Amino acid sequence: MKIVGVAACTSGIAHTYIAKEKLLSAAKELGHEIQVETQGTIGTEDALTEKNIKEADIVIIAADIKISGKERFHGKKIVEVPTHVVIKSPKALINKIQADLGL
Repeated sequence: MKIVGVAACTSGIAHTYIAKEKLLSAAKELGHEIQVETQGTIGTEDALTEKNIKEADIVIIAADIKISGKERFHGKKIVEVPTHVVIKSPKALINKIQADLGL
């Protein structure tokens, strides 16, 4: 499965980057491709490309705040969860998404 994601928290520091690392690690361990953009106090890092988004099977938005650029994902299956869900159970989340998509 090809996954793209956005991580963002209220302060834009700790939970943003922890959520990103948890998603990256879990997806790779489960054999999926993943790219994760962060939106924090220092702006956007590792911005998703149009190609990343086009090729993605799923978009995971792990955010505690409104993210910018959500319109880029029009037509894509989007799963939105708070950052704490990704931090606590990233593999369970990805496995549930995979089962729901039938991939």
